[in-house]
Amino acid sequence: MTVQTQKHTLHVHGMHCNACVLMIESELSELPRITEVKANLKNHSVEVVGDFGNKTPEQVAEELTIPLKPHGYTVSVERKQHEANWSDFKIAVPIALAFTVLFVILQKMGIVNLVSAGNVTYGTAFVIGIIASLSTCMAVVGGLVLSMSATFAKEGDKVKPQLMFHGGRIVSFFILGGVIGALGSAFTLNAEATFVLSLIIGLVMLILGVNLLDVFHFTKKLQPSMPKFIAKHAHGVSKFNHTLTPLLVGVATFFLPCGFTQSMQLYTLGTGSFLRGGFTMLAFALGTLPVLALVSFSSFSIKKSSKSGIFFKTAGLVVIMFAIFNLINSLAVIGIIPPVFNF
Repeated sequence: MTVQTQKHTLHVHGMHCNACVLMIESELSELPRITEVKANLKNHSVEVVGDFGNKTPEQVAEELTIPLKPHGYTVSVERKQHEANWSDFKIAVPIALAFTVLFVILQKMGIVNLVSAGNVTYGTAFVIGIIASLSTCMAVVGGLVLSMSATFAKEGDKVKPQLMFHGGRIVSFFILGGVIGALGSAFTLNAEATFVLSLIIGLVMLILGVNLLDVFHFTKKLQPSMPKFIAKHAHGVSKFNHTLTPLLVGVATFFLPCGFTQSMQLYTLGTGSFLRGGFTMLAFALGTLPVLALVSFSSFSIKKSSKSGIFFKTAGLVVIMFAIFNLINSLAVIGIIPPVFNF
């Protein structure tokens, strides 16, 4: 029987970051008649090669949407017009401003110290972890958790794999964060180098925040990502069905293409300390824990909520606030501008 290979380039609605690219390619490559998949974040498209028989492009798009829809993506023949939903800002801006006012009040009272002298403190890392766990950048991690949960649930074991996953994730973030911090100690950073690193971290956070607003698509090209071959291997760990798989998947999440994780890893490199680096990544991992644990035992997903646009825009504005605070403080520390914030 002759296999007729066909190629289709289709549009994907719902793509936000490199984690989306990885998720789409991973899900579609599992389909039996597909031999090659390549997603493109820049064009919000996916190119698939395989034997689709006599199906029309519209039917192929419907077939590809089935495994992707639970993750918030839909495939179509025609490009869907992107809707910025500016009306969401009517609610998002007041919420973000209220958070900012509360933040400043707590800083003035000395109760919390989330931003200081351009440094990302444990409090900052924890808050960024919370935002990351609810953002589209963590969709790939949520997808891993759900697929792993389904695999082990069939065998009647629901709790132990989840405990192994979350335990492995928290411990590995501390250890690997510590390793990155220790590697940073091999390099002596002067004031100028420290400023450049702080500036890069601030700019990465700024790009992440703007991307969460889902308004300006050109910034998505600027978002840094883990080398694709590393991310694919990390994601591939979840395909193994072994007692230690949940533990390995937890460790692998450290290498997945989440911009928030990478911004924290970048900062950790500049700490030059195993303990500071380890505790920074630990605080970040603990921030992601509540939502990921909820995902483990339910089908919770902020992305599917009717209010997701408001949440993402609020989160984006908060992340932009953190970025601006750190950028201004970095400029103040090196003496380019006078101190602006006295906390």
